[in-house]
Amino acid sequence: MGIFELAAELGKALKDDEKLIRLSAAKTAYESDGELKKKMVEYEVQQKALQGEITREERDTLFIETIQKRIDVLYREIMEHPVFVELNEAQAEVNELMNAVNNTITFHITGEQPSCTHNCSTCGGGCGH
Repeated sequence: MGIFELAAELGKALKDDEKLIRLSAAKTAYESDGELKKKMVEYEVQQKALQGEITREERDTLFIETIQKRIDVLYREIMEHPVFVELNEAQAEVNELMNAVNNTITFHITGEQPSCTHNCSTCGGGCGH
């Protein structure tokens, strides 16, 4: 079997991994959550309004303060939203998996274990930790 065939098999195996399935479900939930989308759009609009006001020669400090307070509230609401939390956690888990896969491949190419984290769930093994 050639390199690209092996890579295709690895891709198929990864696609079926529970971590990637969780990420896919989290992305679907994120994309279909109207409330969260509204907050994200408002957050972006408020950020643009803030930038616009800050760059003006005659700034309205009360307006800037009001916008900043709203941005802070929106940021907290977005970051604490269960759908957003799940998406971030699922993405972090997939990132760890992909790092472990890459570390395993690197180990088998070079014979050296790249950056041991001493957390066996983040590597391909072989280091004795």
